[in-house]
Amino acid sequence: MHVTTLIPALTAQARLRARHSEGCACSEPHAVLADRTDATVVRHAQVVAKAHAPGTPEPALTARLAAAAHPGLADTLLAPLSARPTRLHDRLVTFWPYGAPVDRDDPDAAPWEAAATLLARLHRTPLARLPRPLPPMRGPEKAARAVARLRAAAPHPAASPVERAWAVLPAWARDEAPCPGPSYLCHGDLHLGQLVRTPPDPRLGHLGHLVPAHPDPRSGRPGSAPADRWRLIDVDDLGTGDPAWDLARPAAWYACGLLLPQEWTRFLNAYRAAGGPAVPADGADPWPVLDVPARALTVQTAALATAKAVAAGRALDEVEETFVDACRRMAAVPPDLAPTCTK
Repeated sequence: MHVTTLIPALTAQARLRARHSEGCACSEPHAVLADRTDATVVRHAQVVAKAHAPGTPEPALTARLAAAAHPGLADTLLAPLSARPTRLHDRLVTFWPYGAPVDRDDPDAAPWEAAATLLARLHRTPLARLPRPLPPMRGPEKAARAVARLRAAAPHPAASPVERAWAVLPAWARDEAPCPGPSYLCHGDLHLGQLVRTPPDPRLGHLGHLVPAHPDPRSGRPGSAPADRWRLIDVDDLGTGDPAWDLARPAAWYACGLLLPQEWTRFLNAYRAAGGPAVPADGADPWPVLDVPARALTVQTAALATAKAVAAGRALDEVEETFVDACRRMAAVPPDLAPTCTK
């Protein structure tokens, strides 16, 4: 379906869903939240409709939706309005409740602790609890696709350092081999844009407690969700793999000097306090397990930035140059190939 017909058709589907929900004023104009080659997202009232990328495998997306809909993850993932995708011509479509995103104009209020706590909960989820097996998380696949996109673009001076930094990574980080070590439930594409604040979930009690409460896997005691309503969204990359990958983007930004040390420390400390398994819990240096994923996310970011700059016929901006410069440094120093999981 061409984009000129996709957005109206998707909006009509969102409006239809919203008519059956509370608080719908169907005279409200729709809002296009995203319109990219990999996703088109529209909102009507409190319903969000997402058309996933062309060619998205239906069994994999269905498994990911089932995980997001599972009551045991009610305090972590935003639940879809339906646990199965529908088809709109050639695209798979899913429906979600609207959640307020992170305020980009107020960086001082960035919910680093909430993001870290949600990740730790996700990573601690026993895979056996999920209603069906999940495919591997798509982090390494997306990094490899970014490099492929760079290679398909016209020649650019930044391509060489990005390629060299990519070449020194281990095969699993380049999506050429399975991830070593034990697998955990991972988001696969964590950044602050993947958090929303939502209204109360019907699966939760009035104080935010799970009904029924699920046990903390470290202690066996019943756990509960805080009243704060932050949830993770976007399950397209959800799956099993190395949990360090979910910490890799903030780690890369910190290593590149784009995330303040105090913000990185807040994020890391909150993840440890919530029992996250990706890094040592005893305060030891986390970088041996974060080095490879952080390098891969740095390469991915630099590759995408360069490809987009080539397509737009513009120069790299200052932030984009920072990632390319990091690739130059990384290519000269081999990565730390320590085990990727700590537990």
